[in-house]
Amino acid sequence: MSAGAVEAITESDTRRSRTWVLPVVVLVLLGTLWAYVGSLRLDSIETRSLASDVVMTALWEHIQLVVTSTLLTIAIGVPLGVLLTRPGISKAGVIVLAAANASQAVPSIGVLVVLAMVFGVGFWMAVLALVLYALLPVLRNTMVGIRHVDPALIDAGRGMGMSGREVLFTIELPLAVPVMLAGIRVALILNVGVATLAAFTNAGGLGSVISAGISLDRTPVLVVGSALTMALALTVDWLAGLAERVLRPRGI
Repeated sequence: MSAGAVEAITESDTRRSRTWVLPVVVLVLLGTLWAYVGSLRLDSIETRSLASDVVMTALWEHIQLVVTSTLLTIAIGVPLGVLLTRPGISKAGVIVLAAANASQAVPSIGVLVVLAMVFGVGFWMAVLALVLYALLPVLRNTMVGIRHVDPALIDAGRGMGMSGREVLFTIELPLAVPVMLAGIRVALILNVGVATLAAFTNAGGLGSVISAGISLDRTPVLVVGSALTMALALTVDWLAGLAERVLRPRGI
């Protein structure tokens, strides 16, 4: 067996083992959390705050915020990133990236407060804030991925008689997919964390559990909200990694 084949097998085994690391960490985290809460004598306030229906509702609201905002971020960021790499429009990419950088440089709570003052509070206002905050990695990685495609490959495609659209969908986008997926993965993780602040704009989520623990001075409630947010972030990262492996074109 050649050295290259051995290295390929070793890398495949390493990736396969890494696939199960995050689920094990999540299970250990949830098991530890369950043991911690079970060992406590909760008072009436803590019991109400940690009721299963309350926690599960907050978790579901959090998932809705993350999924909706991420889908909208992809729907806006990927086409816009592709458009800004086209000849004649690429110079505008500098301005758009500068604006996206500025939106992410502003603290996330500041974005939420400003939007709440302009548009009011609620689910869709929080989604809008999350989209603005997570747009940069998707937009930037889409542009970087396409711009770093070997020009020789593009010239070869054009030499074969491909149109600009065919070159884009046959050569540029498939080769840019790994970089684009990395940006989407970053946006997902950002949204899981920032979505905790949506509770301050009446959008629910696990942030409501965390804020209840702080305002009521109940450490178990605070720990549960924080631990569940961590578990959700790790789970999302794991699922995004699986999707990245599936969607990555073979040979890249």
